[in-house]
Amino acid sequence: MKQHDFTSGSIWRQLLTFSTPILLTNLLQVSYQFIDSLWVGNLLGANALGAVAVSSTVIFTVLSFIIGINNATLTILSQLKGKDDPEHLKRYVNAFTVILTALSVGLGVAGFFFAKDILQLLDTPTSMIPEAVSYLQINFIGILFLFGYNFIGTVFRALGNSKTPIRFVLTAVILNTILDPVFIHVFNMGIDGAAYATVVAQGAAFLYGLFTSIRFKFIPFTVPFLPTKEEVSLILKQGIPAGLQMMVISAGMAAIMSVVTSFGGHAVAGFGAAQRLDSLLILPAQALSTAVNSMAGQNIAVHQWRRVNQIALYATFLNLAIMLTAALFIFLFANWSIRLFITDKEAVAFGREYIKMVAFFYPFLGLNFVLNGIVRAAGAMFQVLVLNLISFWVLRYPLTEFFAGWIGERGVALGMGTSFVISSLFAFSYFYFGKWKKKKLFATERD
Repeated sequence: MKQHDFTSGSIWRQLLTFSTPILLTNLLQVSYQFIDSLWVGNLLGANALGAVAVSSTVIFTVLSFIIGINNATLTILSQLKGKDDPEHLKRYVNAFTVILTALSVGLGVAGFFFAKDILQLLDTPTSMIPEAVSYLQINFIGILFLFGYNFIGTVFRALGNSKTPIRFVLTAVILNTILDPVFIHVFNMGIDGAAYATVVAQGAAFLYGLFTSIRFKFIPFTVPFLPTKEEVSLILKQGIPAGLQMMVISAGMAAIMSVVTSFGGHAVAGFGAAQRLDSLLILPAQALSTAVNSMAGQNIAVHQWRRVNQIALYATFLNLAIMLTAALFIFLFANWSIRLFITDKEAVAFGREYIKMVAFFYPFLGLNFVLNGIVRAAGAMFQVLVLNLISFWVLRYPLTEFFAGWIGERGVALGMGTSFVISSLFAFSYFYFGKWKKKKLFATERD
């Protein structure tokens, strides 16, 4: 299990070899929802698919704070890897483990008991609420498994290994693919079956990841102990803004979903199917964002700023090439792609028109991912939080609501796409003119 040192060597080669496994891992992770949507949409119908779409938005929103703290591991641990500081690396791995476990359990309990209230706040269609509540509650039961194996994978990537996490996710996907039709159809569990299949699969991935980490001693896990005040302080200073970033993004998507629900059940189902394709389309940008976070983090730790700028430039070009290619494919096969999930004519029409309009705006969204990943690697989490606040609450939600009110259903895609373009200009402006390079993550750092 090889670790990569990103402070020297070919940036192009490292960017490709490191981001490709991350892309494959992300693709496998998205396939959970993809597989659930295929089975639910085809076996249970558009109403059940809409329930899964709304529930998935809620899950991501409620649990996003933990995801943000998990993302902060890339910044802290990659810089410790770059500084070659194994003792502090071990202590921060323990600190993250303790904090994430406590938070995941707390949010899991809260989410289970308040699932119905959250769905009602989103104006979820009444016909979808019973199934959505059940699906939500089951997923909240398995939250510890979900974030356990994601955390292990994040630590591997922070240390320069992006290949090993593929095994954990592949295990979960194979199990999910087998268990979904069995639980949904054979055992006649309906939408609950899709949720239980996912939780069982994620539990298996978590145990496999934990076993691999301990068996091969790649990650310096120890018997958990209480972290120091300094460790908790740094994690919270990074994790709270990072968690709020994710909550801003997730809550923004939930707000946009509330705009979609105003057009009725067919729009919710069509948007849900389109979102599954969206989640595939942005995978390359997400992979590049994770890769540059780890790569830049190691170089920032040793003040190699010229190399950090090169990483940003190369990742930007790679993002444009990949995202334009993906957008062209989605545009050409939009109707067929939407019909993979649903067959209702009105729902298919909404999903098809949405994805065709928004597809070519995604390179701009990818630019946001890349540049924010570089800035985040320096530890400038609050600044990225502000950029996300602008992106979602100053631009994306207001523009989507405005255009939807003005021209109807097609305004959802137009508002989203316009916001991608404008927010990328904000991200570039801060990357070029901002003071993120002056951020000092550890108290012992000197210029």
